[in-house]
Formats: sequence, structure tokens, C-alpha cells
Amino acid sequence: MSTSEETKDEKSFFRDRITTINEEGKRVYIHPKRPKGKFTNYRWVVSSFLLLLLFAGPWIQFKGEPFMLFNILERRFIIFGQVFWPQDFHLVVLSLITLIVFIILFTVIFGRLFCGWVCPQTVFMEFVFRQIEYLIEGDFSKQKKLARAPWNFEKIWKKTLKQIVFFAIAFLISNTFLAYIIGIDQLLVMITDGPLAHLGSFIALILFSGVFYFIFAFFREQVCIIACPYGRLQGVLLDSKSIVVAYDYMRGEPKGKHNPLENRSASGKGDCIDCLSCVTVCPTGIDIRNGTQLECINCTACIDACDAIMDRVGLKRGLIRYDSEKGISEGSRKLFNTRSLAYSAVLTVLLIVVGSLFTFRSDVEATIIRMPGTLFQEYGPNHYSNLYKMQLVNKTREDLPINLALEHPQGEIQYLTEKIFLKSESVGEANFMVILPKEFVLSSNTPVEFGIYSNERLITKYKLNFVGPNTLDK
Repeated sequence: MSTSEETKDEKSFFRDRITTINEEGKRVYIHPKRPKGKFTNYRWVVSSFLLLLLFAGPWIQFKGEPFMLFNILERRFIIFGQVFWPQDFHLVVLSLITLIVFIILFTVIFGRLFCGWVCPQTVFMEFVFRQIEYLIEGDFSKQKKLARAPWNFEKIWKKTLKQIVFFAIAFLISNTFLAYIIGIDQLLVMITDGPLAHLGSFIALILFSGVFYFIFAFFREQVCIIACPYGRLQGVLLDSKSIVVAYDYMRGEPKGKHNPLENRSASGKGDCIDCLSCVTVCPTGIDIRNGTQLECINCTACIDACDAIMDRVGLKRGLIRYDSEKGISEGSRKLFNTRSLAYSAVLTVLLIVVGSLFTFRSDVEATIIRMPGTLFQEYGPNHYSNLYKMQLVNKTREDLPINLALEHPQGEIQYLTEKIFLKSESVGEANFMVILPKEFVLSSNTPVEFGIYSNERLITKYKLNFVGPNTLDK
């Protein structure tokens, strides 16, 4: 091969820019062919379930309240019917840590499987907005033809209709997310009152809809390629054992056009017939045959396209498949190995721990502090007293009468305010005085333990110090 031929061959495989940017640095819009096949059908099932769950979520009620609510403004969250308050912040932190560990380990094992199957960006783009595009403009060849066509009547009405439908769906999605924040009942009130009655909220909703519209009408796959931090992170997480959507170069090379009258084994050709079907269906415009690339979201569209071609030409499926680099180079097709099973076990343990913390959290969160700026006082000739302030958060949907008892040491509690009767999902406060015999106050900080009861049922215990004179120093 001559030097010029070598240079030409290197240029055909080497990429120094992402697939959505041309040599002049201008944006290249991707028009992928509609994929069909086994994995696409599975993804339709998963995406349909997720979309149904998303749009139906605000309407699902549990004991008269939303099943899911993320009221950031009031710092009140309801997850699967369980109410969470700011006092549960430690659970949120643990959940976030677990999520980060889960993402790292999951990516190390399975690559960007999350991106291609359950990421909201992919679900909305491929199974909502892209489907509308197929419906209005046709498949990829008609879309490309329409994009190159002059602005005639057909192009104007199709493009206009598509953009109107896109914004309408973006507006619907924004309303759905708003329902998760303020609740569906409050959203229906705002809709009934009209936009002028809630002008600030309506403007915010329009702006949020505009962001959604821009992402799915224009920015599209650039979110996965440029903006998504998880996508950028995969480059440092993947290794030769990570399971990704991969092309079997050991079997496919050297490429060669299909000839039904030719024996491919005898001719020295690999199984790849260089049909480019895997490229035409790719939503990010890459050629998976060049190896794992940052644009790949593991959507499996190329697997279905390649399998269909293999069936047509009478070759074995799996030229493109879920596998690792090591699995392809060594000819092994193990989806799970010791390493992936170990990581999966770690993930399972983390999820069990966090799930247990959520399950066994207390129904009432108590905070008891000594009244600021106060010291001990003598209460008669034989007792000392301390003033305390108590705050209780009722996380349940039941009204709870609260009774405070001094578990240790023996003493007396006197309320300075009315006893607390906690209404469902409310906060209550009370001031009280603890009176201890002088014989039990042997140091400046004497441990005391309170029991918080409701209907004679112990809810939780709380330990604190009782301040008094240090009698041991006398």
C-alpha cells in the first residue's frame, strides 16, 4: 500500500471531532432510521411503563395524599406514600451516596445501559418526540429529503406542525413535573383560576416548557454527548471487562460486500458486509464498528439492525451484541463473571441498607434541648430543676396524643405549656420543667433519659443532660 493510500485509510477511521460536528465546525443534525427488532420491542415495553408511571404518578393518591410529592418549597417529600421531612435529611444524604456508588459500579459493569433504556432524555427523545417526527415527516430518508428541500408549502406545514406538537408535549411534561412539586389538586386549582390569577407560576411554567422544547426540538442528542456528566464520566469508568454494546471485530473483519454466490470463508472475508445499517439507525450518528465511543448510549438499535441483516444474508446473529472487549478478543460470551457478580452483590447490600433505614425510621422525630440562657434552679429544699424545650414532628397520617415520661433517674415533669397533641403530618412544641431530687444530681451534667409515648405506646427515647452543681467537688 502506498503512503497516500495509507493516509487515506487512516483518515477514514480516525475521528478528531464528535459525530454531530462537521469539518467546518457546524452542527450536523442526525436523522436515524427507525429501529425494529427484539431489543427495540423490549425498550418499548420499558419506556411505555416509565411514561405511564410518570404521567399517572400525580393522580395516584394514598390515604388522601399524593403517592409521590417533591415539594421543595415547603421541604416536604412523599415517596411511595411515605412522608419525609427535613429531619430525615440524613436519609437523603445516604441515598445520594448510595446512588453515586450505584452509578459508578453499575457503569463499570454494564456501561451506559441506563442511558439507553431508562434515562428520561432517551425515553422522551426516542419514544415520544422521535415518534412524532416519524409520523409527520416520515422515516429517515424522507426526513433528510425534507431537510434539503426548499421552503415550499409541504416543508412549511410539516415543520410548523411538528414544532407546535413538540411545544404542546413540552408544556404537558412541565405541568406534570409541576404536579409532582405542588400536588395535582393545587395544579387543577391553578388551571381553573386561569393564568392571570397565578401569573408568576404561569411564566415560570412557560419558561420551563421552553427549555424542554429547546432540548428535544433542537439540542436533542447533544445532551447525551456534551451536557450529561454521566456520559462524560463513563470514559474513566469503563475497562476491558465492562459489558457494552460492542462489534465483534474478530468475527466481522475484514469487511466485504455480500455476494450470495460467494463463499465468504473461502474468500477470507469476515461476516460484516459493510451495509452501514448499524450506522443509519444510530441516534448519535456513530459507527459502532470503530469501537466504544463517548457518543454511544447503549441503546441497542445497532444490534437489532445488524441481526436483521445477518438473518437476511444467512449468517449467525450477534456480530454486534452485549459483550466486553475482553470477551470479544478471547472469544468468550459470558454476560456475568466473578467481578460483575461481586459488584452486583455490593450494590444489592447498599440498596438493602438504605431500604432498611427508610423502612425502620421513627414515626415521630423528637428534638429536646435545654432552654437557652437558663441554668439550674433550686426547687424547694430538696430538689433542682431545669427548663427544656421539645419539638416533635409527626411523620404519620394519624393524630397522636403525646405523653412525655422521665425514664431515668426518678423525677418529675411539669409542663409549662399545654401537653402536645400532634395532628397528622404536623409539628408541635412544648416547654417543660424537669425536677430531680438533689441526691441524684451528683455532677454538673447528670444524664437523663426521656420516653415519648402515644396511647401508652413507646415511640422513641431521648437522652440529654441535667445541669446542676458539681457536688463531687464540695
